[in-house]
Amino acid sequence: MSTRLTIASLFKQVAAEQGKPLLPLDDDLSLLESGLDSLCFAIIVARLEDELGVDPFTASDEVYFPVTFGDFVRLYEPLPA
Repeated sequence: MSTRLTIASLFKQVAAEQGKPLLPLDDDLSLLESGLDSLCFAIIVARLEDELGVDPFTASDEVYFPVTFGDFVRLYEPLPA
C-alpha cells in the first residue's frame, strides 16, 4: 500500500473510531476543517510511526506543521532521489 493510501486509511479509521465526521480527503483539505481534532491527529501520528517507522515531527530540528492533507502526506512520502 502506498504511503498516501496508508495515511488516508488511517484518517478514515481514526475518524470512525472517535465518532468524527471526516470531509473527503484531497490535497487542498485544511486539516483544521477536516473534522478531526488534536487527539485524532496524535493517534494518527503515533500509528504512522508504528507502521512506517518514522515521526517527521521529531526527526528534524526544523519545526513544520502541515496545513492541508496534502502537506501532511508530503511529510511522510520519501523525497525524490
